[in-house]
Amino acid sequence: MLHRDKAPQAPQGGAANRSDFRHTSVLLDGAVDALVQSSSGVYLDGTFGRGGHSRAILSRLDDQGRLIAIDRDPAALAVAAEIDDPRLTVCRGVFAELDRHAEACGVPGQLNGILLDVGVSSPQLDDPERGFSFLRDGPLDMRMDPTSGIGAAEWIARTGDQEMARVFKTYGEERFAKRIARAIGAARQETPIVGTHQLAEIVKAAHPAWEKGKHPATRVFQAIRIHLNDELGQLARALDVALESLTVGGRLVVISFHSLEDRLVKRFIRDQSRGDTHLPRGMPVREDQLHKRLKPVGKAMRASDSEVDANPRARSAVMRVAEKLE
Repeated sequence: MLHRDKAPQAPQGGAANRSDFRHTSVLLDGAVDALVQSSSGVYLDGTFGRGGHSRAILSRLDDQGRLIAIDRDPAALAVAAEIDDPRLTVCRGVFAELDRHAEACGVPGQLNGILLDVGVSSPQLDDPERGFSFLRDGPLDMRMDPTSGIGAAEWIARTGDQEMARVFKTYGEERFAKRIARAIGAARQETPIVGTHQLAEIVKAAHPAWEKGKHPATRVFQAIRIHLNDELGQLARALDVALESLTVGGRLVVISFHSLEDRLVKRFIRDQSRGDTHLPRGMPVREDQLHKRLKPVGKAMRASDSEVDANPRARSAVMRVAEKLE
């Protein structure tokens, strides 16, 4: 947890405290409307980012309400530390461990709502020093926490062609994963691959079928980022522990940005709303004996045309909401 009088320091050479990388929270009003059902409740924002959702949640709470915000990105934590509000507790870490953060804050199993805004944020994409995007040249990194784990350049240097292809196929749904992996493997024999433009050009040259309106390296960059940050694994674990962290009637709100994430969330809510489906066939069971844990709230929500016009990155966003039953 972070104390208000000591902001986290930006990593050396990074841009953690730069204010020129703006972030517009996607589905802001819809998410907060679905999440906050009691102004005096206890809520958790799994990804603080630049605080758009957190600030909106705080605006709905009274003096008794509380908000726990989590992030693993030092740049996001530096922004969070600037908010002077006794109702807010900021925790450094991953939302997959949201149950541990809730316990550390003295509210295990007592959360009235959990918001998970999944994926990469605009400031991470826009800062070339973070290496998430090929739109501007920068060092290949892609770590949400640049102080932990290995960056993309090191991963490319040490990973075999077969494993690279698996990652591109699994997390990027890239049809030409093997061909692209072989091209990367050949290129690194000539010179280390350390820059975003350098990698993008290798993928671009190797890709035989460009999609209209999409850079041919898009899926590869997505795949490497998801793999390095264990994004799908983090989400799956977060969904499981969210059930135990919510109080009965508490809301789970998840905003995802690509089909892999949304399928995982959709399947989780579906399975938990069906209850125990492993009972012997033909056994008479009452509805209340199925131990259903969640019920869906409304249908999946997407950003409006006006929101997409103002923030094109909202185009792929999907929000799903569920309420804990028991």
